[in-house]
Amino acid sequence: MRKGAHLTRAPHNPMTQDRKPTFRELGARPETVTALTAMGIERAFAIQEYALPIGLRGGDMIGQAPTGTGKTLGFGVPLLERVLSKDEGADGMPQALVVVPTRELGLQVAKDIEGAGKTRGIRVLPIYGGIAYEPQVEALRKGVEILVGTPGRLLDLAKQKQLKLDRIRALVLDEADRMLDLGFLDDVEKILSMLPEDRQTMLFSATMPDPIVTLSRKFLRNPVTVHAGHSSDELGVSPQTRQFAYRTHQLNRLELLARILQADGRGLTMIFTRTKRNADRVSEDLDFRGFASAAVHGDLGQSARERALRAFRSGKVDVLVATDVAARGLDVSGVTHVINYDCPEDAETYVHRIGRTGRAGATGVAVTFVDWEDMPRWRLVDKTLGLDLSDPPETYHTSPWIYTDLSIPTGLTGTLPSANRSRAGLDAEAEEDLGGGRSRRRPKGQAAETTAPKRQRQRRRLSTPAEGDTEPALGADVSVAEAESSPPRRRRRRVGPDAEVTGAEGTVAATDDMPAPSRRRRRVAPVADAAAPVTEADGTTAAKPKRRRRRRGGGPATTTAE
Repeated sequence: MRKGAHLTRAPHNPMTQDRKPTFRELGARPETVTALTAMGIERAFAIQEYALPIGLRGGDMIGQAPTGTGKTLGFGVPLLERVLSKDEGADGMPQALVVVPTRELGLQVAKDIEGAGKTRGIRVLPIYGGIAYEPQVEALRKGVEILVGTPGRLLDLAKQKQLKLDRIRALVLDEADRMLDLGFLDDVEKILSMLPEDRQTMLFSATMPDPIVTLSRKFLRNPVTVHAGHSSDELGVSPQTRQFAYRTHQLNRLELLARILQADGRGLTMIFTRTKRNADRVSEDLDFRGFASAAVHGDLGQSARERALRAFRSGKVDVLVATDVAARGLDVSGVTHVINYDCPEDAETYVHRIGRTGRAGATGVAVTFVDWEDMPRWRLVDKTLGLDLSDPPETYHTSPWIYTDLSIPTGLTGTLPSANRSRAGLDAEAEEDLGGGRSRRRPKGQAAETTAPKRQRQRRRLSTPAEGDTEPALGADVSVAEAESSPPRRRRRRVGPDAEVTGAEGTVAATDDMPAPSRRRRRVAPVADAAAPVTEADGTTAAKPKRRRRRRGGGPATTTAE
């Protein structure tokens, strides 16, 4: 910690929530208090109680708190106090900047800050990649007070001279440790070099490793560090979340998952996998079993990802299968269960995953599947967090304790009964065209030719006449369907100058100038009409070699005699 900084630690006690101060008592504007009240937020959580006084007076700060305890408003309210609205004389240039590592987190942060500044008309713009530049550039030209963006798109717009950051009064790095993990340190330093030196800088995250402290020494001025909910040397896990770990086999894991999803009182559920392919596979398997599920991962286009998240928030799907791209910043009310289908890589990943439930004082359930080969990794996670789950029991879908631990009714199968399939599903949510990105889902009604084998597509193109042609294309004497249904041709070869091949299409002559294995078929006219007799010098009569001419379009060959 830099010289001059001090530590403020707030104990976490959810039972004393009614004695927490209000935002008005903490010094927020009356307009902001009115907007928060309209959102159903009246009293501050621990991180907000201790961070707001520091942020409102303009000091640099490092905030650390468990996920789901209100870090966004912990820096969002101070940002709203420092910016001017359009009615207060703002010229439309960005006055505050929030840098986030993922698109989903950026959308969530922008939504929360915009809601808190609604009464003043504060314009908040999320900027992220995967969509077209034009809508974002147009919004910047119309004017904005607070920007929330990912590093890559911010730098792209700055290089294109579409974004100017010389009026920024306050900067926030949200989930700063995640940006370091994703390799954004160089991009963050480039963005910081574009900002005025006289600014307020705040760093917020649920975990605060040593590289974050090094970054604070370089870019922050006498920062105040606030730990809310846990001590400075431990990671934050919400006490409102019940945690379970089971040693499971890969071949039985889906059966076990299907029964957990039928537990009593289960609401929205998030399932985390290690790979994108596994996320797709689990989502498809659950959909086949009758569960309303959707997948979110980095290979999906931005429109497809937002479509899945909208369907999850609205309740059209109640199971979201995702990679760690959704492990941070995704705040969806009503998430009762988080299931680690694959064991997390480290303690920080585990904390952020299960932080999607047990938020804002609500209770939740976190279940982790551990394979035999994952036991060393899981023991490190357990030791770091002190979970007392270092030896998970070997569990199958028939194990009795899984039903008592998670309140699962007995006698269930791995398929959701038809009477319980009340969700509309992902197909009920329309996908918006955002002008960028890619989607791995094939649109409805698309021709099956795009998924046909390559050889079949080539044969289909050969047998299809071009537009305006009156004759079939070359080689189109039989249709594809007839060619596939007809038996293979039988050929009989004889060695010698009079060799011929017989098959389903008539008699074909073979010439000696072609190798026997690769002799090509040549259509010939009947022998009687092939050519006129020719008289040789010795008085004998012999047939002159015939000259054959092939017609385009696969029509019958003609033979002329010279």
